[in-house]
Amino acid sequence: MVLPDFLRSTDGEIQLTGHRLGLYHLVVRYNEGESAEMLASRYPTLPLSLVHKVIAFYLDNQSEVDSYMATCATTLDDERRSAKELDLSALRRRLSSTGPPTSASEATVG
Repeated sequence: MVLPDFLRSTDGEIQLTGHRLGLYHLVVRYNEGESAEMLASRYPTLPLSLVHKVIAFYLDNQSEVDSYMATCATTLDDERRSAKELDLSALRRRLSSTGPPTSASEATVG
């Protein structure tokens, strides 16, 4: 897929040029029913004109973007499954074995 100047690909992720926001996030919200105005309100650093450009790009390249979206969704699902679960009981044991936190103002000089 050939990207216009307002989109860039970094490490396989398509982002809006000059922003950290990905195409994936805008398209997901758009497909959930958010309008361009709602998206611009949700992401106040994005000009409404840029949101319109991204939506137009999506609609003009829908099959390719949908394929990209499916790949992103699969990657996110895989990452969620492989993420290490937080063992709260082990964390509580570690915290209780170290004692209460101290601050610099509580330290005594002897």
